Amino acid sequence: MVFKKITLIGTSSESFDKAADDAIERAEATLDNVKWVEVEELGVEIASVEGREYQAEVVVAFELAE
Repeated sequence: MVFKKITLIGTSSESFDKAADDAIERAEATLDNVKWVEVEELGVEIASVEGREYQAEVVVAFELAE
């Protein structure tokens, strides 16, 4: 088996959990064979948005087809 990892950044105006869920849901909707996700970093954007934007950087691993 061979796996590939990519980095995604999910966002939410509500929480870090919802930001991570945003990235995971997008990965599952657009990639085949997603096997695991690792949350790498959490951050909050406050400069260019009204209110706060929670961000979760996640690494998604998926199995490549043979």
